[in-house]
Amino acid sequence: MSDNPSEWSKLDEDKNPIESLAESVLAAISAVASIEVEKENFIKIGCFLYRASMVISEFHINKNSPTNVIEILQSLSMSADRAKNFAKKLQKNAHTFQLSEFRNILEQLEGVMRNIGDNLSLVPLSVYEDQDYAEKAAKAISKEMKAAYFVVNQTRVIETKEKLQMLSSVDISREDREQMDTDLYSVDIEIAAMRLQLSGNIESRKSRDKNDYESWSAGSLMSLPQMAQYMEPLYDTFFCPLTKKIMDDPVTIESGVTYERTEILEWFHKFENPEEIVCPKSGQKLNSSNMSTNVALKATIDEWKERNETARIKVARAALSLASTENMVLEAIEDLQSVCNRNSYKKVHLRSVGMIPLLANFLNHKSRGIRCAALELLRELAEDDDEGKEIIAKTVDISRVIKMLSSNHGPIRHASVSLLFVLSRSQFLCDEIGAIAGGILMLITAKYRQSIDAFTSEKADEILKNLEKLPNNIKLMAENGYWEPLLIHLVEGTEEMRMEMANYLGEIVLGPESETNVAEKASPALIQMVHTGNSLSRNAAFKALKKISRYHPNAEILVEAGIIQIMVKEMFTRTIHNEPMNSKTEAAGILANILESGKELVDFQVSEHGHTLASDYIVYNIVHQIVNSTPDELNINLIRILLCLMKFPKASDTIVSVIKETEASFNLIELINFPNEDLGLVSIKLLITLSAFMGHTLSTGLCKTRGQPESLIQNPTEITRITEKDAVSVNFLAKLPHQNLALNLALVNGNIVPTIIKSISQIQITGTRSSRYANAYFEGLVGILVRLTTTLYDHQILLLARTYNFASVLTELLTKSYTDEVHKLSAIGLENLSKQSVNLSKPPQMKKNKILKFFIFRQCSLPKSSKSKEFSLCPIHRGVCSTQETFCLLDAKADERLLAFLDHENVEVVGAALSALCTLLDDKVDVEKSVILLCEKRAIQHVLNIVKEHREEALLQKSFWVIERFLLKGGDKSASDISQDRLLPATLVSAFHRGDECTRQMAEKILRSLNKMPTSYNTFTM
Repeated sequence: MSDNPSEWSKLDEDKNPIESLAESVLAAISAVASIEVEKENFIKIGCFLYRASMVISEFHINKNSPTNVIEILQSLSMSADRAKNFAKKLQKNAHTFQLSEFRNILEQLEGVMRNIGDNLSLVPLSVYEDQDYAEKAAKAISKEMKAAYFVVNQTRVIETKEKLQMLSSVDISREDREQMDTDLYSVDIEIAAMRLQLSGNIESRKSRDKNDYESWSAGSLMSLPQMAQYMEPLYDTFFCPLTKKIMDDPVTIESGVTYERTEILEWFHKFENPEEIVCPKSGQKLNSSNMSTNVALKATIDEWKERNETARIKVARAALSLASTENMVLEAIEDLQSVCNRNSYKKVHLRSVGMIPLLANFLNHKSRGIRCAALELLRELAEDDDEGKEIIAKTVDISRVIKMLSSNHGPIRHASVSLLFVLSRSQFLCDEIGAIAGGILMLITAKYRQSIDAFTSEKADEILKNLEKLPNNIKLMAENGYWEPLLIHLVEGTEEMRMEMANYLGEIVLGPESETNVAEKASPALIQMVHTGNSLSRNAAFKALKKISRYHPNAEILVEAGIIQIMVKEMFTRTIHNEPMNSKTEAAGILANILESGKELVDFQVSEHGHTLASDYIVYNIVHQIVNSTPDELNINLIRILLCLMKFPKASDTIVSVIKETEASFNLIELINFPNEDLGLVSIKLLITLSAFMGHTLSTGLCKTRGQPESLIQNPTEITRITEKDAVSVNFLAKLPHQNLALNLALVNGNIVPTIIKSISQIQITGTRSSRYANAYFEGLVGILVRLTTTLYDHQILLLARTYNFASVLTELLTKSYTDEVHKLSAIGLENLSKQSVNLSKPPQMKKNKILKFFIFRQCSLPKSSKSKEFSLCPIHRGVCSTQETFCLLDAKADERLLAFLDHENVEVVGAALSALCTLLDDKVDVEKSVILLCEKRAIQHVLNIVKEHREEALLQKSFWVIERFLLKGGDKSASDISQDRLLPATLVSAFHRGDECTRQMAEKILRSLNKMPTSYNTFTM
């Protein structure tokens, strides 16, 4: 700051004059503290300035303050600037100054100190307000500074100058400099100098080179806390003659000299003969080793320590507020740590003066060392009581501390986890820590990184154990993959805790890696809760067991734990009145989950009476509950159980028998249109399974039910909206017996064929990838069309097939890449249609002879092409054919597609395509012409490939039948083609030896035709 008062006034407009003065004084202290020459004198000057700055910090200035206060502050600022300038000048030219110049500067600094003392004595009492201690401190420091006197030590000045010159002229490595500077002041320091020593930190910094040293000393404030180590005046009597340190427990021995208790005891133990003991200081021989506590001195020292530590705290707080350099902050924090270590009650004082907010700000500092030191001091402030923990929790960003657990700097990880461990001892803070997003996950991650950082892992584990005090934290741990606390409390906790853990287990989504582990440890406890718990505990246990049972690999664990018997008992025998949940529904759901795992339990004994799941008693009870209008969810679970049992023949026979006996099929059909979508879905699935055993009964029941079967056919407005129920419904209709005329007429009369055709066209345009159920829905639609082709003898159905050109629709389905089921169904439908072609194909009819004569005349006069076009007769069916009217495969060009499917990988598709082609070789058609047409398309080669590649009995029989027809009607050309196949004879011989009776006869006949066996006069017809 300038000496010009006008500049002071200008600065005063923007900044508080007290703050400006404090900065000026602190800058002066920094400059003074860095002087190497006359170190003891400049330490005294620094201490004067420190104590003065503490007094200044207690000033309270406002509009009502006396007018001379600003003048005093201006004078103090000028004095501080002068001290700083003297120090800089001395530091810069210390190696060139003469002794007289040193004395001159010290004399001028004496004047500066005295001037500051004078100014402090002039400060009005009103500036201190009611702070009597500040006024007394001001008087004391003012009196000492007025009497300031510094003596130049000529020897030390010369030695220091020589060493400074050596440092400036010789290029020395850093290691050498450190060694040299360590020995710079190796002589003993007197107690008087020790009072103001900087704890060795100044010497440690002399390792810097000269340029670094100058730049550091010019503006650094980092030595503030060390300068404050002995703020209060010291007395020689405070120091132990043996250790030269301030005593903690002074005792006086026989010689009258006072020592530190532990030190004098150690001295006494050095003498084996008690009579030889002497006083360490005076050498006086002691008659006794007795000692007595110097109460007065101890009280004086304790009082001095209290004042000194209070002053040190103020200085450290000022240093942290300024935070000019990293070293300054680190030293301030270290000094506060030493204060806390000596007197734990000082922690309360630190919290009361607002130290925690300052430390919290340093958690975001760029220096890792500062962040680490701040964390360690915060931990010390939080250790002793909950009040400190709560203050820290309200002030410090705990999420920032947790984030430091992932630091790549080990000390920061250790400091942060240590702080969190101390905070977690408070139940209030357990909630705070648990509520931080990702906090528990970070702790769990640290816990499992033991091989990387054992200390952090151990502490994180202890923190998690503390957090277990709150159930919600246990839930969060489980959600983040750490299940042990939840499982332990579920097994070993109180009834209330077990219930809460079971509720959590029912809510949390289990990860794949924890599904089995949780089931193994939790299942026995949960089953016990179901068996013996109160209604709330049972509800929670059911909820958890339902979650566990959904993971199919857990079925084995649950069965071994005895869950089947308990669930069956809940479903059929146990009744608890006024229970707030339906245990039957929950039990049925759990049992259904276990059965859906595929585990075969039909012979598993489920009651003390020896009943199994496949027994009449169990099945009858399940069906009985379905028939008697139980709740929807229970019905869903019961039907799921029946669906699982239907997979096993023993159980399916019992189920079909009971359903037929109770006529439950009608109830199942009625459930289709229930508002509950899931109930309708599972009902249809069970009906599809039952259709293989009682299809006609179901068809009859469906026709007798109001709104059926047309309600099963829904035309979604968009293909993407096809639901599972839509797909299952059409497949139910497709799988019922195809030749049930009543059901087919019901479909026709319900006008559902236009809907089916429209839906098929939409899917052909958009494809089946638009919905996960589109393929199944498409297969069901095609299946319904195919079922109608089995009853073409009914004129209504025949008319419908012609109107919507079924042959063309099914042929087109063969031309695109749909599922194997669609291709198979299309081939079956074409087979059914082709069987009717020979009956529907008729020669043209002439009404009268005159018309016939005229017609003949016209034919003779017209060109041949016109004649053939008008009267194109089908060579196979011997009449007029068309795709739409007679379903002719040749006219539809379906034969080409069917031949292509003979090379398909799916046996069922191959069989269906071959069966459709066989209708072209039937005795009712012109077989010879049919064989000629098929030979032109190399049909026999496809059939021979089937014989070589497939071994299914039914498919071989169809293939042999076709080969036989070609041999009988195809002439030498077909016989030559067949006989040239080298593998055919071996296949025929194998079929002759291993096939059933029908296959053997067919193979034998072909072998005779090929002259591979003796000729027989028996014939075989298919």
